[in-house]
Amino acid sequence: MFITIEKREFIEGIQKIIRFTQHGATSLPVLSCVLIIAGDDGIKFRANNLEIAADFKISGKINTNGVVAIPAGILQQIISTLNNNGVITLEQTGDTVIITTDHIKSTIKTISQEDFPNIPAIQNKETLSMDSKILTSAVDTTISCASTSNIRPELASIFFTLTVNSMTVVATDSFRLVEKTIPVSLSIKQDISFLVPAKNISEILKTIPQSTKIHIYIDEHQLVIKWDENIITSRLTGGTYPDYKQIIPKQTTKKAVVLRKDFDALLKHTSIFSDSFQKTTLMFNPKEKTVSLSSHNNDTGSSTGSVPAEVSGDPIELSFNYRYLQAPISLTQAENLSLHANNIGQPLIVRSVGDNSFLYLVMPMNQ
Repeated sequence: MFITIEKREFIEGIQKIIRFTQHGATSLPVLSCVLIIAGDDGIKFRANNLEIAADFKISGKINTNGVVAIPAGILQQIISTLNNNGVITLEQTGDTVIITTDHIKSTIKTISQEDFPNIPAIQNKETLSMDSKILTSAVDTTISCASTSNIRPELASIFFTLTVNSMTVVATDSFRLVEKTIPVSLSIKQDISFLVPAKNISEILKTIPQSTKIHIYIDEHQLVIKWDENIITSRLTGGTYPDYKQIIPKQTTKKAVVLRKDFDALLKHTSIFSDSFQKTTLMFNPKEKTVSLSSHNNDTGSSTGSVPAEVSGDPIELSFNYRYLQAPISLTQAENLSLHANNIGQPLIVRSVGDNSFLYLVMPMNQ
C-alpha cells in the first residue's frame, strides 16, 4: 500500500475513527487498531470495538492498494505533533508502515489484520431517512435520564419507537423518566421499536455532522447509520423495555404552572442547604397561588422560598432529590413549566407549556 493524504484530512479522520477502537487490554489486539484500506472504493479508515463499528471514507491519492492495521495509540500520538499544512504518505513494507510528513519519517510495526471483524451486512433493506439534527435533538433531550449502570442493560439504553409520522425517544433509570416525541415523516410499513445502548448512540452522534441527511437501517441485532460514504453500526440491546406508559398518570388532580427561570433560580438557592440525600421539598399552595421549595441540613442550615404560580387542586407536599427536579429545567427551553401531581408517593409530571412533545416524570422520595 502507498497512499498520500492531506494532513488536515488525515488528522480529522484519525480523530473521528479512534473513538471506536478498543481501549485498554484486549484479547484481540487488532481491535485496538485503525484499519486503513486503500482499494477500488478509495481510502477508508475502519474501527470495531465489538459495540460499534465504523467505516469512514477519506480523500486522498492511491498509488498502490493495500490494507494495514496500525495501533490507534501510536496514531493518536503522531497526529498530536502535526500541523494541518501539507501532505502525509503511508507506505506499507512487510509488517511495517512508513509514515512520512515534512522532514519526518516514522516506521511503525503493524498488526495482522486477519482477525479484524467485518462490519455485519445489512439484512433489512428498508431505510429511514431524516436530518441528523432531529435524531441528535431527541437523544440530547433524553440521554441524561438513562441509567449509568449495566446491571439492567435495557435501562442503560435509549428506547426508540418509530411510526409513519413520529419518532418517540424514551430514557429512564427507574427514578425518573423522560419522553420526547418529534414529528417526522418516515416511509415505514409498520411501527418499529428498538433499544440502543446510551453510550453507543452518544458516541455515534458526536461523529455525525449536524444538519446532514442520514439513512437508518434496523436489523434484529444492529442499528446502521449511513451518511455520504460513511457508515456506523451499533449493536442493539436485547430484552424488553419496561411498559413505561403504565406509570404515567392518565389524569392528575393537582397542577401548578411556574416560570421556568424563576423555578430554576429558587431551586438552585434552596438546594444549597439540602442534606446528604439531596432532599428538597416541593409544595403546591393554591391559597397563596405559589409553589414553594424548602431544604434543611443539620450542619449548614435551611432555606425556604416560593415563586408565583397558577395552582389548581388541593395543597400537596412531596420530597425529591433536587437534582432530579433540576433535570427537566435544562431539557426544555419553554418559558413556563407545568407541574402535575396526584397524591403523596405518586410521581410528579413536568411538561413544557405549549409543547406536548416533552414529558418528564420523577418519583418522590419516601416521606
